[in-house]
Amino acid sequence: MSKDKTVAVFGAYGHTGRFVVAELCARGFVPLMVGRDEGKLKEFAASYPGLVHRVASVEDADSLDRALHGADAVVNCAGPFASTTGPVIEAALRAGIAYVDVAAEIEANYDTFALFADRAKAAGVAVVPAMAFFGGLGDLLATTAMGDWTSADEAHIAYGLSSWHPTAGTLESGTVSRDRRDGQRVRYTGGTLEYYVDGQPLPTLEWDFPAPTGPRTVLGGFTMADVITIPSHLPIPEVRTYMASEAAKDLAAPGTPAPAAVDELGRSAQTFTVDVIVRSGDTQRRIVASGRDIYAVSAPLAVEAVERILDGRTQASGVASAGEIFDAADFLRALSAHITLQPYEESRATRLA
Repeated sequence: MSKDKTVAVFGAYGHTGRFVVAELCARGFVPLMVGRDEGKLKEFAASYPGLVHRVASVEDADSLDRALHGADAVVNCAGPFASTTGPVIEAALRAGIAYVDVAAEIEANYDTFALFADRAKAAGVAVVPAMAFFGGLGDLLATTAMGDWTSADEAHIAYGLSSWHPTAGTLESGTVSRDRRDGQRVRYTGGTLEYYVDGQPLPTLEWDFPAPTGPRTVLGGFTMADVITIPSHLPIPEVRTYMASEAAKDLAAPGTPAPAAVDELGRSAQTFTVDVIVRSGDTQRRIVASGRDIYAVSAPLAVEAVERILDGRTQASGVASAGEIFDAADFLRALSAHITLQPYEESRATRLA
């Protein structure tokens, strides 16, 4: 089915956008490359002779409409997403096509649910935010770990990144989020997204990641997009995320270089382990995923989502996170070439934080 489907990629020449274009081609889709910078877009498009590219700006709705003409879906890879999600979703709704993004920005994802849920459902258009490493993968893992549970008390998502060399887009998006929060931190507790002020450093704890990652110091309260995606459909009042301290230091350091390609696919040497634990009463369920390059792995996540939407393999409509709209366990199995899953475990609960 994919061979006659055109998928627009907004921000095609960006770091993650390039991976998405390559993944679309590998699966037989026809990428339609869209971007704001005509020079960068033309330079990147030269690597894909015969494919169409179109210039569009989020400040110009008509240009977005022209850019999406003839597309069956759009993947938004252009940050900061606080600026791009609204206009690109609006354009997708006008065109009547599916929308997927790779946004890790908590506020941008919150806005997608808050502003577009009713309209997307009424239009019959699938809108899937945070369909990427942060937000999407954790949601798929937590949903799979839930299994036959209809609710849980807590979900904990620990990110064991070997390093974090941020892209320019990540840094820009982080700046936008910090400015929007105005010095506040964010967490999901008591069933509510809460902004708060705390002058203390983030707490640290030791997290026993499975081999080969092993025990690592992580920062508690390092809140990621999972606090939006998971509670959007799972009744879990406490969702907490943790980040390996080495990776957090990389992200914060002003001199950390951008990711450097070390293989023919353009992936970096970075590795990751995502350890997800959900607790209900005195029982916990654990599932672990590992792989390489958090930016590169976002491409198969996003493209698998597009493929399933266009194939009709969905179980929700309108704005929905990965774990709600897709069969989470089956989705993860489909990513076996990119993500390694460790056996699911159920055990007596232990105190995590």
